[in-house]
Amino acid sequence: MQKLRLSLLIISLLLFGHSIKVLSQNSSSIFDLPHLARHGTATQLIVDGKPFLMLAGELGNSSASSLDYMEPNWIKLKKMHLNTVLVPVYWELIEPTEGSFDFTLVDGAVYAARENNLRIVFLWFGTWKNSMSCYAPYWIKSGENRFPRARTKDRKVEEILTPFSDENMNTDARAFAALMKHICAMDTKKHTVIMVQVENEIGMIPDARDYCDLANGAFSKGVPSELMTYLLKDRDSSSLELRKLWQDAGFKTSGTWEEVFGSSLQTDELFMAWYFAKYTNYVAEAGKKEYPLPMYVNAALIRPGYKPGQYPSAGPLPHLFDIWKLAAPEIDFLSPDIYFKNFAEWTEKYARPDNPMFIPEAANFQSIANAYYAFAQENAMGYSPFSIESLDPDNSQVTKGYDVLRQLEPLILENQGTDKIASVLIDSVNQKAQVKIGDYLINVRHEYSWPYAVRSGVDTPRVGGMIIMLSPDEFLIAGSGIVVTFQSATDDSTAGIAGMEEGKFVDGKWIAGRRMNGDQDNQGRQMHLPGGTFGIQKVKLYKYK
Repeated sequence: MQKLRLSLLIISLLLFGHSIKVLSQNSSSIFDLPHLARHGTATQLIVDGKPFLMLAGELGNSSASSLDYMEPNWIKLKKMHLNTVLVPVYWELIEPTEGSFDFTLVDGAVYAARENNLRIVFLWFGTWKNSMSCYAPYWIKSGENRFPRARTKDRKVEEILTPFSDENMNTDARAFAALMKHICAMDTKKHTVIMVQVENEIGMIPDARDYCDLANGAFSKGVPSELMTYLLKDRDSSSLELRKLWQDAGFKTSGTWEEVFGSSLQTDELFMAWYFAKYTNYVAEAGKKEYPLPMYVNAALIRPGYKPGQYPSAGPLPHLFDIWKLAAPEIDFLSPDIYFKNFAEWTEKYARPDNPMFIPEAANFQSIANAYYAFAQENAMGYSPFSIESLDPDNSQVTKGYDVLRQLEPLILENQGTDKIASVLIDSVNQKAQVKIGDYLINVRHEYSWPYAVRSGVDTPRVGGMIIMLSPDEFLIAGSGIVVTFQSATDDSTAGIAGMEEGKFVDGKWIAGRRMNGDQDNQGRQMHLPGGTFGIQKVKLYKYK
């Protein structure tokens, strides 16, 4: 391992010295960089010229800080059928001394990913990680006069670098640009690194805004002309939340933040969101000048009843989309970290025509049926349980669920953005659902509604699945723990099951298994995908009166 470290350090120094210059992703190039492209109503990630579905997992916060720790974990990740790993990059470890960079950990992750046929999304733990500045280098933490911090309303200094400091912003941007320059030099041809997250779960706590002198000075100035121009151009184009604040304050055309939006925690949050977004955009822009990969930011979501400051105020949250989109055009999309039970509700808030869907963090103990829903219903580019390396690949639902999703990947990508794919989530709150595809209504309910289903425990687990229409009368249904019935959507005829089979895809070809007529389809009345595992069944329907 010592030889590996030395080799990686030498390679890092050599590569850093001669970055390969590439054209922007919107221009023709001998290298087809990873980029985003529209497909119907969906936005997909294109890697090596083809759509790519990220069956991902995010490493625990500290896991990527040690090559020794990660060495046995790479094979585990491959065994879980992942194709992408979200890997932190720690500012304090790549720039331990100002201006001197060490990319040993970055290179180690890239080479290990290549050996295991995995892609990487790097997470830049720069100025902010979960609101705090815990990954800033020591020379920044100990240099408060040069690198000012945020302060609470009662003037208490925080472990948060203020976004109102040009010195903070420029220093972060230089480090991030160095990282992207290095990735460009080592990975332009391989495309192991396909995307980058800029900062992590930005937000202010425990107050809604920063009260340092720089922040107070900015707050007392007029609302930036760029934002006022946006508001004045079309009042109805802004979000309901933003428009209501402006309306309640009298639709003023200029003034300070409180004059234009009123005095409230919501105004404090708008103010902070603007400057967080501007700061992040500056960092992203510096990185894209070196290597223009797709870049995003992630959001810590709001607990019910919490107010700004109780949750990380001013992050890339749904009610702040106007601010973030306007102030941070270099950020390609905003993403939710979903640890709450109302998964579908949060994905719906982020799945907007102007915002590609990606779930960079989800609780690893939640049902992997969430991934099926995200891919099929919300056209997600990827899904990523957190602390993925902590799971046992031999017993994880992620392994079972991703195994099926890997088989379905070509069909999912082909049908995203069309009306030929849909999904449902079923749990104790929503125990049944109905979707229309083509000429059929497909009814899905929890398998516990069927007396012959095997039960595990007393709770009703979350289950679900996706439906893909292969032809007007033929469907693939994949998932776990559901019972499915069919009816005509066009007339009063009865939808019958002509045939049903379980199976799997091998090298893209459907290999049929058991014929599921008889007891398995309840004598032609339903399909059952048992819980505890994930499977695929193909059904051919017909109509009769």
